[in-house]
Amino acid sequence: MRRTVVIFLLITTMLLSGCLYPNNRLAKNQVPNDVQVDMVQEAVDQYVEQTQGLVPINTKPEDTPIFQKYILDFAKLKEYSLISSVPGTAFENGGNYQYTLITPEENPTVKVIDLRIAETIRELNFKINAFRSEHIYPPFGEPVTNFMYEIDYKKLGLEQAPFIVSPYSGNNIPILISAEGELAVDYRSDLYQVLEEQDHHYQEGDDIRYLLTDYYPFVPAYSIPYTLQDGEPVFAPNLPK
Repeated sequence: MRRTVVIFLLITTMLLSGCLYPNNRLAKNQVPNDVQVDMVQEAVDQYVEQTQGLVPINTKPEDTPIFQKYILDFAKLKEYSLISSVPGTAFENGGNYQYTLITPEENPTVKVIDLRIAETIRELNFKINAFRSEHIYPPFGEPVTNFMYEIDYKKLGLEQAPFIVSPYSGNNIPILISAEGELAVDYRSDLYQVLEEQDHHYQEGDDIRYLLTDYYPFVPAYSIPYTLQDGEPVFAPNLPK
């Protein structure tokens, strides 16, 4: 009886401390809150001021897509004693998010990338590359435009069309494939919702993906540009990625 009580107390202690919870359920790995983002933003602002305009980022190739290009380097912030610890939600501390900057030259602004999206894209790319090794062409499905297609998921042996959970709406949104075989998350439904609900200054010819970063801490990673046409979001492949 005593042994049973001891075991029960040990299990209870482990549960309360989080030892039996998988990493993705620990509080530190949940969605970054305003306090965390604001803390990092303040550190970045101080870094920029102290270094006469430099930004604390890891160098990426020039052709890296814009929302994955300016990944925050926490080591540089620590070097200047601007942060005492990396946020628990950050990849560097076991979290699901990668902290990044947008508009680094004009107004360095801290945002985050949901790395679960990156993992979904990576796994899907693996399946598509395996398919192409036998069939040459990607598994194109129905055309969405003359350069973007749905993915024929049945050819890949999947039970449903691939999607990610939107960090903006929480809805399932599709992953499409370009004529060149590149994957892209389709954020049109999220953009449409924000266009309907929020004021904005964007016009035809602008990259309206920044509309999402105006109101949310997340960047629309793994996407192609969108612009406005008759007040609605449309793909704009000629804009810089």
